[in-house]
Amino acid sequence: MQSYVIEGGRKLEGEVYISGSKNASLPIIAGSILNGNISKLYNVPNIHDTQITLKILKLLGCKVKKNGKKIEINSKYINKKEIPEDLMRQMRSTVIMAGAIIGRFKEATFSYPGGCEIGARPIDLHLSAFKKLGINIEENSGFIRCSCDKIVGANINLDFPSVGATENIILATVLAEGITTISNAAMEPEIEDLANYLNKMGAKIEGAGTNFIKITGVKKLKEVSYKVMPDRIEAGTFLCAGAT
Repeated sequence: MQSYVIEGGRKLEGEVYISGSKNASLPIIAGSILNGNISKLYNVPNIHDTQITLKILKLLGCKVKKNGKKIEINSKYINKKEIPEDLMRQMRSTVIMAGAIIGRFKEATFSYPGGCEIGARPIDLHLSAFKKLGINIEENSGFIRCSCDKIVGANINLDFPSVGATENIILATVLAEGITTISNAAMEPEIEDLANYLNKMGAKIEGAGTNFIKITGVKKLKEVSYKVMPDRIEAGTFLCAGAT
């Protein structure tokens, strides 16, 4: 059996580099679907979750190039709107891909997401929000098909401040008609980073980082370069280690 042996009593000093945030990278990578163009992303951590998300993009038809901490995604050539079931079930955060695909193509098919078991994590809030935006939901044999002729802005009040639902609503509505508001929105800094990324792409998102977010739909998004925020959990871990 493998094990870690830790010998204490040694002073920690020096400098460390904080990796890019996983929880910001995943929705930002998903957001690259929306512009149908090139997204150059910097400071994306090379971990299992980002690798799976990029693999999904490739299977959808995106062209992905990696060079160190830089990732270039060209979403112009997407030719599929279905998230592969085996990858969808590997982690729960894959569900945010749905909002981006629906936002651009007005249709998407996916299974229920998987991932670690930390209590109940239903996607009812996501689907309920989609319905309020005029998206039809069909469930059959564990698969969910979303489709609509157009996405129309709506006022959405979340039952609780779900990070995933907040992200999915944002991704689904940046290209929608009219204005969408999210009340009781999640306020994590990673949501603010997603909004900053999309705004740099040409979206109109206000209030990210607060419990009320306003998204004004735009017709088109442009090519973008963006550096993902540092991972606050990793930074906090090093700070705690250095303080002991």
